[in-house]
Amino acid sequence: MSAPAALPALPFPQETADALVRLTQGLEPAGLWWLSGYAAGLASRSGAEVPATAVARTDAAPAGRLTILYGSQTGNARRAAEALLAKVQAAGLPARLVRADTYPTRELAGERLLYVVISTQGEGDPPDDAIGFVEFLTGRRAPKLPELKFAVLGLGDTSYADFCGIARRIDARLAELGAHRVADIGLADLDIDTVAAPWGEAALAQAREQLRVATPAGAAHLATVTPLRPATSWSHERPFPAEVLASQTLSGREFKGTGFRRYGAVDKDVRHIELSLDGSGLAYEPGDALGIRHRNPEPLVAAVLEATKLDGDGIATIDGDSLPLAEWLATHRELTRLSRPLLAALAERADADELRALLEPGNAGFGALLADHQLVDVLRRWPANWEPDALLAALRPQAQRLYSIASSRKRVGEEAHLTVDIVGYQAHGHVHIGAASGFLAALEEGGQVPVYVEPNERFRVPADGARDILMVGPGTGVAPFRGFVQERAETGAGGRNWLFFGAQHFNTGFLYQVEWQEALRRGELHRLDLAFSRDQADKLYVQHRLRERGREVYDWLQSGAHLYVCGAIAMGKDVHAALLDIVAAHNGGDTEAAAGYLSALQQEGRYARDVY
Repeated sequence: MSAPAALPALPFPQETADALVRLTQGLEPAGLWWLSGYAAGLASRSGAEVPATAVARTDAAPAGRLTILYGSQTGNARRAAEALLAKVQAAGLPARLVRADTYPTRELAGERLLYVVISTQGEGDPPDDAIGFVEFLTGRRAPKLPELKFAVLGLGDTSYADFCGIARRIDARLAELGAHRVADIGLADLDIDTVAAPWGEAALAQAREQLRVATPAGAAHLATVTPLRPATSWSHERPFPAEVLASQTLSGREFKGTGFRRYGAVDKDVRHIELSLDGSGLAYEPGDALGIRHRNPEPLVAAVLEATKLDGDGIATIDGDSLPLAEWLATHRELTRLSRPLLAALAERADADELRALLEPGNAGFGALLADHQLVDVLRRWPANWEPDALLAALRPQAQRLYSIASSRKRVGEEAHLTVDIVGYQAHGHVHIGAASGFLAALEEGGQVPVYVEPNERFRVPADGARDILMVGPGTGVAPFRGFVQERAETGAGGRNWLFFGAQHFNTGFLYQVEWQEALRRGELHRLDLAFSRDQADKLYVQHRLRERGREVYDWLQSGAHLYVCGAIAMGKDVHAALLDIVAAHNGGDTEAAAGYLSALQQEGRYARDVY
């Protein structure tokens, strides 16, 4: 490929222009389009108008472009949407990529081709960045869409009863509003590519067909609204081996390999783990998560082999890769969470009518089965004859595990700290082991953990350091707020920091107690409200503390404070209900207006949640 033409006069130094020439040397058209979209997206974040000296370009009108809208909780839907955009732009088609919470809903009526890529969280909830879009689409203000053509790709988890529930609702609602499907809905389990790849090819073919007539000859590509992140060298597929610098027990009983807590018990084992990122080049911001590629614990692998009566040393081959069966189970398959396809395969092999009945649509027992059974439970309950290849085909690929990072690089340097609840319990007469947390707990200083960074752009400290922040993080949900407080202290942020923390017991559950007390003394933390649910006759949770401080909470929000919630999904719902009551109590009792108030905070980026 010949050298690029000399650049015209540009608003940056000549050495920058030279660097651009070197950067673009040898790039194929797809790469050049990607870079143009990335740069334009970065520029759009500044809010500045396009300067008159900028190179002119003509964007396709809405009727002549594809909008790819995504909603993602852990990053999977975002990656799938970015991959689809890359294919569409490489095909020379005009497209834009929009995160759901940045999409101007007024534009929906003018869309002509819309692809939605969205995950379902928990029991049929939208990801946090799509709450506003879903509420708009399913509400009375949604417009009729007779001229819209659309397709939906859902990402979910068949270990939940409402698999891809949000994607199904969006698909049905768009059709109800008069829009026309150009591709059947795609419903992807944890092995995302098996569904997303063929769905993407069909979607690309339809985009070519729909835009072939609508796009004027020579129309320019449309830059992405949300700029794509440059690829990093470390990822889920190629994690960085981080050294364990420290592993300290924060509360409760220490993990011993068999001393797990039981259902209903209050003993916990929470660890503070410090990992070295030195030499990795990995960068993170407080609010991001660290992905872990774990090995399933050996006792769990042994239990699965015993239940299936299979030889762990036997070689199994999947897609040309050959490994001992035990190694497949330890490193490549999900051994804790159940899925509907697995249970269907088990019902067939075991000829189990009881299990077949549970799998019938609408059977409430299915949700109960998922809630209190792991893989070894169902393998023991319904014995069947398995061949190694059949077992591996029935099991899902190992799921990624994400942990909120509990540190700021500005304070700890090339390290990442985690707050990990070591999951283990007894049920059905057997010990259950948390796969990833058990793996982390068993590591000693000097050991290695395969890691990668999973960004969470929605969960960041305010860019304006003068803003106050309220943080609600019971249990290990407090992890990112340790990083927030460190970050704000290191950057000299002038805003106040108010933390609501909760646990079962003061003596065993007050995570980072000494650090918080020291932060209060130094003025890095300005207020701390605590709720220990089991230390008195009536249970006390963080939502109760919020209600008690309702007037002050409302005043902080009215003064421009940012609000963050991190922890379990159920807790997040209880906190949201408390916030609705607080706002309604101080705005004249109008609950509908209170809901609109919180929705507006979310749209402004002043109310962010990281719930799981």
